Amino acid sequence: MKLSQLLVGGMFVISAMSTFVASAFAAGDAERGKGLTPVCTACHGQDGNSLAGAFPNIAGQNAHYLLKQMQDIKSKARSAPLMAGILDNLDDQQLEDIAAYYSKQKANVGSADPELVELGESIYRSGIKRKEIAACSACHAPDGSGNGPAAFPALNGQWPEYTVAQLKAFRSGERHNDGDSRMMRITSMDLSDVEMAAVASYLFGLH
Repeated sequence: MKLSQLLVGGMFVISAMSTFVASAFAAGDAERGKGLTPVCTACHGQDGNSLAGAFPNIAGQNAHYLLKQMQDIKSKARSAPLMAGILDNLDDQQLEDIAAYYSKQKANVGSADPELVELGESIYRSGIKRKEIAACSACHAPDGSGNGPAAFPALNGQWPEYTVAQLKAFRSGERHNDGDSRMMRITSMDLSDVEMAAVASYLFGLH
């Protein structure tokens, strides 16, 4: 059953990511990281709050998740054409420093479309039982702040356009760096475009 697969997979990923954090994550230096970010500001803004929905807000994102995504992009485990080559000359310590810097910045919060709030909140907090889709809040926390030790991202305040784009990428398999559990690919597999738009809008205003 899809829901049971997802829950078991989630437990596996939490365990795996805890191992990753313990073995591969050393505390970054935010001050050093700030000095490495000028190239990031064109897309992600001066403090990690981007000015356009095509680019993710990364201010306040947990450092473990940011580090993993940068490592995945650098290794090509995650496709990110707009970041091609940008991280190639940075070592793991520098990536940790950048992650530390952005994790300490204050994230902006948007507002949800009132017409989508009810559906978006229902999906986020309760999932979709008839489709065996688990609640997003189980991994990403009731307030959307994520789970730092497990490297599950904060989703609150994220641009709806970006959230929808990532859900569609997981649904199509274009993005597949969610581990052996396939947690995000399974979750997004049966989400309709309307459901994706609703939960993305709800997250934009969640705080």
